[in-house]
Amino acid sequence: MDIYLVVKTFHIISSTILFGTGIGIAFFMFRSRFTNSLIEKLYAARTTVLADYLFTLPAVITQVLTGAWLVHKSGYGWMDPWLLTTYAIYVLAGLCWLPVVWIQIQLRKILVNCVESNAQLPKRYHKLFNVWFILGWPAFIGLIVIFFLMVTKPV
Repeated sequence: MDIYLVVKTFHIISSTILFGTGIGIAFFMFRSRFTNSLIEKLYAARTTVLADYLFTLPAVITQVLTGAWLVHKSGYGWMDPWLLTTYAIYVLAGLCWLPVVWIQIQLRKILVNCVESNAQLPKRYHKLFNVWFILGWPAFIGLIVIFFLMVTKPV
C-alpha cells in the first residue's frame, strides 16, 4: 500500500467534509431565518454549532496535517506561488470561520434565552446573523479557489 495515496485520500475526504459540512450547515442555518418558530431557530443553531465541532474542526486540522505532509513528500516547493496562494486563502477562510463559530454560539445563547423567557428576538440577533452571513461568503469562495488550485497546480 502506498502511504502517499492513503494520505492524499484522507486529504481529499477531509476537504470534502470541510466544504460539504460548511455549505450544509450554512444552508440549514440560513433557512432558519425564514421561520418564526424560535424552537426551530434554536434547533438549527444548536445543530450548526455541533456540526462545526464534530466535522468542520477535525477537517480543518486534518487538512493542515495531510496538506503539509503531501507538500513535503510530493516534491513541490513550500514557496511555490500556487501553494502560497492556497495558504493565504486558507488562513483568510479560517479568519472568517472563527468569528462565524463565535457568532453561532452567541445566536444559540440568544435563542436559548428567548425560548426560556418567551421573549422576542433582540436586534442583536439579527445584526449578528447578518455578520455571520457576510463572513461565510469569503470562506466559501476561498475554498472553491483552493479546490481549483489543488486540481490545476498552476506553476
